[in-house]
Amino acid sequence: MELYSRMMEEITFHTGLSPTAFFTIAALMVVVYRTVCGMFVAPEDFNKPPTITASATNINISNNSFGNLNFNDSTNEKPVHLGDVTEQQLRAYDGSDPNKPILMAIKGQIYDVSTSKMFYGPGGPYAMFAGREASRALALLSFKPQDINGNLEGLDAPELEILQDWEDKFEEKYVKVGQLVPEPMRTEQTQSGDKFKES
Repeated sequence: MELYSRMMEEITFHTGLSPTAFFTIAALMVVVYRTVCGMFVAPEDFNKPPTITASATNINISNNSFGNLNFNDSTNEKPVHLGDVTEQQLRAYDGSDPNKPILMAIKGQIYDVSTSKMFYGPGGPYAMFAGREASRALALLSFKPQDINGNLEGLDAPELEILQDWEDKFEEKYVKVGQLVPEPMRTEQTQSGDKFKES
């Protein structure tokens, strides 16, 4: 009992917190750590080859030489490579269409986050980032709608470091499927105006 009392006194002396507050904070830190780690790939899974289902490649393997294996899975696990996409086109990949992957952009690079539907899919805690360029929100650790964009102006060095950490984690866990490009300018009107002047 004396050891317990001494330990409680030491916690209060060194932390300035009551033992109850100290252990509550410690427990919350463990919960947050496990939650955040659950969003990213486990080290033992990092080098595993990707799983590709037959439905992802539009192949029907009902009569096959693999015995009773059924490859008619309704999930689409093979990433779709989009290439150049505008922010408006990216919005279609917000998880509302079950036939499309869930995509998200960081610093102009688009990642397929479909494997983390529980986080980025409809009803998930980060669903507001799906189909969007979320660099500013991630750098600021913000869920405000006005921060969900790619504008990095005014961010300080620690915020840019946080964003870089997010980008590194996304590169490790998710497949990059494209990049954002600016919305095309309406050149038809300009060209028709030029033609009108020439005639």
